[in-house]
Amino acid sequence: MIVEPTATLREVWEAHADEWTEWARRPGHDSYWRFHRDAFLALVPAPGRLTLDVGCGEGRVARDLAALGHRVLVLDPTATLPRRAAEAGGGLLGVLRADGAHLPLADAAAVLVVAFMTLQGTDDMPGAVREFGRVLRPGGRLCIAVEHPINSAGAFTSREPDAEFAMSGDYFEPRRAEAAVVRDGLTMTFDGWHWPLEDYFRALEGAGLRTDALTEPRAGNGGRWDRVPLFLDLRAVRP
Repeated sequence: MIVEPTATLREVWEAHADEWTEWARRPGHDSYWRFHRDAFLALVPAPGRLTLDVGCGEGRVARDLAALGHRVLVLDPTATLPRRAAEAGGGLLGVLRADGAHLPLADAAAVLVVAFMTLQGTDDMPGAVREFGRVLRPGGRLCIAVEHPINSAGAFTSREPDAEFAMSGDYFEPRRAEAAVVRDGLTMTFDGWHWPLEDYFRALEGAGLRTDALTEPRAGNGGRWDRVPLFLDLRAVRP
């Protein structure tokens, strides 16, 4: 539903940090385990000098990247989630509390920036993308996953596999939205921004980044998310 932004997203995600940690760490529980992780990692280039995981949450993406050989520095703006990432270990290079729109790194410091399901969860999406471009060296890559703007602009009318999908409001208007989800005894409130596609790509262009790959991963189970995209994954390069 559409909500009034009475709290910053940093505050919202801090309030739900423990819920998110339990949700994210239950194997097989959500789309990350079922189909999104492998689709996203297929876009990620080979390990290089430094990989940044911006908006790392409790660290599951960073741990998977480290297992592939990446030297991963993780960053998150909340107080609790960076600690959760550090406590879990997984061969991370380091853990910092930092906002994506104000990265504490030098220009051209990284060969890869990963922002997995992060940009819709920041209050300054264009500013974060500018920072991604700044800290990437020439030839470096940015790999992002976001909630697909079609999905954040609408909803299915039921949970049936053939349910209709209905869009509401103005697709072109950025707005805050939240969804409270209960699954297998766990509850999580997802709060973020709806951004139209044009805004994401305008931000990439403004940061001097050129998109070179894009996917809309499907669940592959014949259900609702095989008909309507849940996620948008893309890779961009700093020329």
